[in-house]
Amino acid sequence: MMNKEKKGRVYICHTYYHAYISVVKELITRRTDRDGADIILSTMSNDFGSLKERLERSGVFDHVYMYDEKEDVTSREVMSYHRDRGNVVLNLLQRITYTRLLGQLQERFIPTDLAAYRVVYVFCDSDPIGYYLNYKKIRYHAVEDGLNSGLLDDQARNANRGAWPLKRLMAAMGLIFIESGYSRYCIDYEVNDISKNHKPPFNTIEVPRKQLGDMLSEADHSILVGIFLQNREKVLLQLLGDGSDPRPAVMILTEPLCEMDVRKKLFGDIIDMYKSDHRIIIKPHPRDALDYEAAFPEVSVIREKFPMEVLGDIKGFTVDKVVSVITQMENVYFAKEIVYLGLDFLDKYEDPAIHRKTELLDKK
Repeated sequence: MMNKEKKGRVYICHTYYHAYISVVKELITRRTDRDGADIILSTMSNDFGSLKERLERSGVFDHVYMYDEKEDVTSREVMSYHRDRGNVVLNLLQRITYTRLLGQLQERFIPTDLAAYRVVYVFCDSDPIGYYLNYKKIRYHAVEDGLNSGLLDDQARNANRGAWPLKRLMAAMGLIFIESGYSRYCIDYEVNDISKNHKPPFNTIEVPRKQLGDMLSEADHSILVGIFLQNREKVLLQLLGDGSDPRPAVMILTEPLCEMDVRKKLFGDIIDMYKSDHRIIIKPHPRDALDYEAAFPEVSVIREKFPMEVLGDIKGFTVDKVVSVITQMENVYFAKEIVYLGLDFLDKYEDPAIHRKTELLDKK
């Protein structure tokens, strides 16, 4: 009886990718579950521009909310419980208070009553929203931050080095909070591929993104393009070119890697690898602030903010190659070839200890 009185679903997102996967999941779910759904866009680490209005026009969700999520650094009181006291026991005792206070800090900014929903999905529950759900004892489904993001970063363990078994126990009791499946109130942790995760928790479930994509109809693909490709004609012109350059296209996906000057060198080297035989398209990561137009005026730079996956929703669109350093690209279906440069390539530009954290966990 209680479930019938609750609302349907709510998706809590921090990035365009999160919003994209939420729409995909909802397009499929609403075929059999008519309870309806809402979506929440957190502005803590991302500028969603006019995405709220486009989501509202699509009719996929009943309500689209914006959430002014508050980091711990915005509160002097919360941060007073976030310092090293030089003792594991003292640190854990203060962390109990820190967990509660960070959760409480969110309370007046949460745009809707999350306890009123039958199903709560949270992408990247390591952000303060996870602490809020722990504080309010609201059960939820955690979803991986990015495609196979657990492959390179075991976020839960890397953020909780030292006394891991004790911390995990305290999280299971609800005393402290640990993300990615370890919270007492986390029902399960949804990932694309369990095998691409480093020692995942027992409640990890596999929901392949390709499987979801295969379930979409032609109308669903059109809805996704309408939501996430704000200036479709402009973007298609950048992608396809004006016909004056007959060479095949290579799309290079940037990432906010390394320091700015090193990043410029890194992606400049990648451009040099392909520019003689290909027309180069740069698709900057939404959080990459490097000015690629100024740095590389000879290439086409797509500054529109959209999840890369939506390009696969454009009927008939293809490029010759898509190139990334560490971004996982199993869900790229518009490229004839995927080039993944990987950590060995990144080692040439940055101290491996910075990006090989999960490997270092296993060596300790």
